[in-house]
Amino acid sequence: MVSYQPLQIGPLRIDLPVVLAPMAGVTNAPFRRLCREYGAGLYVSEMISARALCENNEKTNKLAQFAEDESPRSLQLAGVDPSVMRQAVTLLIERDGVDHIDINFGCPMRKVTRHGGGGALPYKRNLFRAIVEAAVTAAGAVPVTVKFRMGIDDDYLTYLDTGKLAQDVGAAAVALHARTVSQLYAGKADWQAIAALKEHVTDIPVLGNGDIWQAQDALDMMSQTGCDGVVIGRGCLGRPWLFGQLAAAFTGKVLPPAPTMADVSLGMFRHAQLLCEWFGDYKGIREFRKHTAWYLKGYAVGGEIRGLLNQVENLNHLQSLLDTLPDVELPEENLRVARGHTRGPQKVVLPANWLDDPYDDHKAGTEGDSAASGG
Repeated sequence: MVSYQPLQIGPLRIDLPVVLAPMAGVTNAPFRRLCREYGAGLYVSEMISARALCENNEKTNKLAQFAEDESPRSLQLAGVDPSVMRQAVTLLIERDGVDHIDINFGCPMRKVTRHGGGGALPYKRNLFRAIVEAAVTAAGAVPVTVKFRMGIDDDYLTYLDTGKLAQDVGAAAVALHARTVSQLYAGKADWQAIAALKEHVTDIPVLGNGDIWQAQDALDMMSQTGCDGVVIGRGCLGRPWLFGQLAAAFTGKVLPPAPTMADVSLGMFRHAQLLCEWFGDYKGIREFRKHTAWYLKGYAVGGEIRGLLNQVENLNHLQSLLDTLPDVELPEENLRVARGHTRGPQKVVLPANWLDDPYDDHKAGTEGDSAASGG
């Protein structure tokens, strides 16, 4: 068994070194609650735009909400302007009582990178430093962490500089998605980059992200890289029960088998209930639809029921459909089947002359503040 220590992020002690990666349209309050019911960890909100938050955008304010009993309150911000980031962090702490703030510098979406935001921004070292420093200063005792990719592409790798700069201005931890912006979600994550970052950043925890589909993957990543914790993204889509398996793996307990379809059905209904309670019946059940394909991925249940579940109308309808599912097991060869984004590679679109000088004062455009997901 891999030995591990609880994850210490500033004053926050996370008993298991497991973090839920922010995913747009997925890691809302209902999904965070569901995952927490399966196992311990740090459960981070969807990524929101610092600028939209400061402008009191109604949709953004809803995304920033937490359940009354949610603790710790962990939220991810994206932004390209230090002053706006400072204002957003202050607002989150004073108004919403947020306990942890993560900043996303890994979004690979073209509509973000073309304006210098997301995964493009760490190339501009001075701008990156100013944004993180502004957040840390505004946050005070509340820990600020930073998530990023290896770089724009193989010719412009920035992750070592990014991690060191974040550490130097007071970030409480860093997390590396071990792919470049160019890769998107294709190919294999380069875990050796996580190991290199761990050797380079020595004063704060280093977390690894990429290709953790089952509990053994998390143990392997920590063993191979020496990282202090793991960040789970696409691996938990349709499989919130992965957090229970991770809890067993990290504590040396016998790993529970993957649930049969009957157990998955119970989890699906619980998820739909939570979404309906949070968003209301109409929107909640429609938010649930996209999850059905992920829940059924790898299980032999037939194509017709998959289509029906993707059109489910209400909780009673959902229950009637779930009752027809065969109680089949998940074949071992399907444990690591990919879910979520699989696109890539891509040509990265950047602002004109963005790559000329990594230390110039070229500012990102405000459009780079988009709340598009990704990391």
